[in-house]
Amino acid sequence: MIGLETLTVLMAKHGLAVIAPVAVLEGPIVTVIAAWLASQHLFSVWSVSAVVILADLVGDMGLYALGRWGLHRLPARWRDKLGLNSERLERNGQHFRDKGVRTLLFGKWTHSAGGPVLVAAGVGRMNIWVFAATNLIATIPKSLLFVALGYQLGAYYGSIDSWITRASLVALGAILLGVTIWYFRRKKPHA
Repeated sequence: MIGLETLTVLMAKHGLAVIAPVAVLEGPIVTVIAAWLASQHLFSVWSVSAVVILADLVGDMGLYALGRWGLHRLPARWRDKLGLNSERLERNGQHFRDKGVRTLLFGKWTHSAGGPVLVAAGVGRMNIWVFAATNLIATIPKSLLFVALGYQLGAYYGSIDSWITRASLVALGAILLGVTIWYFRRKKPHA
């Protein structure tokens, strides 16, 4: 990705036309920078909020679509190597029918797990309307939190980017630790 300073200059010069596509790919820090630019009276904070929410939803729908309609394009041997056999796919589908809303909210709010959860929702063929509604409900407060952060503290966007990265890595580590503990407890024979 291009540097944050270059990105800031491009966003200031070209406005929402740059913010929208970049926010699809890298939402949080782009949101922070765009909101900071809004605090400098370069944009309306409401326009920035609307654009980053829409961009986040578009990106998430792309990941869902990749899972839902892209899986069958993989060669069968690749699907087998990924462990995507029909039994596992059925379990994944059942999970997203039973606990899809909770799983999707968890993925969206932890940031680290977001991409894989969105793809898994597509693979599990989560109802697209439930997916869209849940995703919207999760996206609005998350995006507005980053807008508020950027509006108030956006001048420190370099440090904020570092904080976001660190928090994401800590969350990812906690998730991996939790999954590892769950996996070994599940495999442990019961006496």
